[in-house]
Amino acid sequence: MDRRSLAALSLTGLAAAAAFAPTRSSAQESKTVPRVISLNGHGEVKTKPDMAVVTVGVMSQAQTAREALTQNTAAMEKIFASLKAGGIEARDIQTSNFSVNPRYDYGQNNSQPPRLVGYDVSNSVAVSVRKLDTLGSVLDTVVSEGSNQINGIMFAIADDDKLKDEARKLAVADAERKAKLYADTTRITLGQIMGVSEGNFQPPQPVFKAMRADAAGAVPIAEGEQTVAIDVNIMWEIK
Repeated sequence: MDRRSLAALSLTGLAAAAAFAPTRSSAQESKTVPRVISLNGHGEVKTKPDMAVVTVGVMSQAQTAREALTQNTAAMEKIFASLKAGGIEARDIQTSNFSVNPRYDYGQNNSQPPRLVGYDVSNSVAVSVRKLDTLGSVLDTVVSEGSNQINGIMFAIADDDKLKDEARKLAVADAERKAKLYADTTRITLGQIMGVSEGNFQPPQPVFKAMRADAAGAVPIAEGEQTVAIDVNIMWEIK
């Protein structure tokens, strides 16, 4: 028997063996998809803010930009000095806006070409007040020293890490409560936790309070409450 005949017999034998070899079914090869239940939980903690950020500033007007800038600089220096004297640290005072703009007169009903009549200089700073009981006096002081722009007050929480952790615990407890309710109602048995994910953190919503810069007397302050909220998603295996 020549080599060609031997090769043909070998191939025939292999084909026959492959035809009668046991094969795995597609069901055996595919992994069983676990049954799961996925639920969201929400947790929130309410608390009083412990600090405030207020934006104060000065708008100065003059015939020339130099005059307006000189007036504005002198007024802002007085405000800086009064803030520091009131216990506000330098790190808590940050420039938020500075602008120099020409001022034009367009006549009655814009009936004439613009005529330059002067300049406006505006300088504003964001002041972090970490002792809320001093906020009213801080506002009184800056107005007395020449501030004619107070854009609003934003109440905040200086350190909210502990509050976020409390909200997380409440969110997990909420998801577990729902899971137990569904399990009891549908007569299923919960298995191990397959995954946990946290949704978007909802930071304390700032509370803005607009104010008039010409207010007289002590400034009443009502900080109210703020809410720190967390959402989680937990997935359980169904046994």
